[in-house]
Amino acid sequence: MAQKPTSLPRRRPTESTGPRDADAHGRPGAHGGRQAAAVVAVKKLFAAETGSFFLILGTTLFMVVLGLVMVLSSSSVEQYIASKHTSFFGAFVRQGMYAAIGIPLMLIASRLPVSFYRRHAWKILGAAVVLQLLVFTPLGYEVGGNRNWIRLGESISAQPSEAVKLALAVWLGMILSVKRDLLDDWKHLAIPLVPVVGVAVGLVVLGGDLGTTMVMLLLVFAAVWFAGVRLRYLAVPVLFLAAAIPLIASGSASRNERIAAWMSGCTDSSDYQAACWQTLHGTWALASGGLFGVGLGNSKSKWSWLPEADNDFIFAIIGEELGLIGAIVVLALFLVLAVGFVKIIRRTNDPFVRVVTGAVTAWIIGQALINIAVVLGLLPVLGVPLPLISAGGSALIVTLVAIGVVLSFARRPEEQTPVRQAPGQRVGSLR
Repeated sequence: MAQKPTSLPRRRPTESTGPRDADAHGRPGAHGGRQAAAVVAVKKLFAAETGSFFLILGTTLFMVVLGLVMVLSSSSVEQYIASKHTSFFGAFVRQGMYAAIGIPLMLIASRLPVSFYRRHAWKILGAAVVLQLLVFTPLGYEVGGNRNWIRLGESISAQPSEAVKLALAVWLGMILSVKRDLLDDWKHLAIPLVPVVGVAVGLVVLGGDLGTTMVMLLLVFAAVWFAGVRLRYLAVPVLFLAAAIPLIASGSASRNERIAAWMSGCTDSSDYQAACWQTLHGTWALASGGLFGVGLGNSKSKWSWLPEADNDFIFAIIGEELGLIGAIVVLALFLVLAVGFVKIIRRTNDPFVRVVTGAVTAWIIGQALINIAVVLGLLPVLGVPLPLISAGGSALIVTLVAIGVVLSFARRPEEQTPVRQAPGQRVGSLR
């Protein structure tokens, strides 16, 4: 009698070697597809064609983290006093929230195509100017003698002039690239630039913010330089500004006092308790840091000696706590950021990309140098924060978005197609 063939044990469903989320034909199911799509989306978010993208992104994120650490250290004492001895972390938490808003906005801006910024430049500038006009309504208020802020509710405030900087950089890139073949005619250069730039900068001047005005003018001059405008066309504006800036500076009594004290070298003992207090204590903070600093969190100047220790004079706290080494590291970070920007400018054939990147470079690096010069006593106190490091929501968020715009240029070089030109035609060449 034949034996029955022994049957193999039936495999349980849980021991299946195929993918769990698969149909009868072995194709991935909905759950696996969603996971794969999420992975692809994250990879696309950080995808880049050049090393400049990661150079700028990595440096920016490191500086934001460094800024959070230094804001916590420099503001802890003042926050403890302001909160009636209940918390050290008020300014740090606010700055962390601003960073949590600004970094995603930077990544979103880096995903947008170059054509988006070129197409909507007028709308972006118009919206920024409308926001700046709000400082002259009941929503506006003064800080340090400058009416350049708006307040929404009890705890929300903003500085619209920061948005004007970014909008002006994008608009200048658009208008100068459109008129690239007419830049040899000063009339075509003056007609769009003088009225529009005059309104944007003039609104900031009316608010009395000399520091922001200087940064915006630096941005404008960098834009026309990278557009290839002849240098002789810049002579008249430079002479005009040389006469206008002293008049603007003399429009505020407190500003006059600061400038007079700075010009005297703060040698008058009567200025110690007044205009020279902040400058002298900033210098003493830097001097006490030595080579390696007194250690993170061990600053003495932040104990209500140095005004605006977490904002305009945060570089003094960096020098005190981290020493000369820490101060040099901060300078090196801005240098690396500038190198990344310049690499984008050098490789592109698109005049729009060149002008916008050049304007943003002059804005961020120029503002950093102005802030450091103020702390070192080389310039009078102007109220200009250190980009990406100083406390302040408007400055941090808008600066991150501006860097996101530049990252969009580095991220998709295939969109930066060279402009077709006739033989002998000039396209945004430097002169």
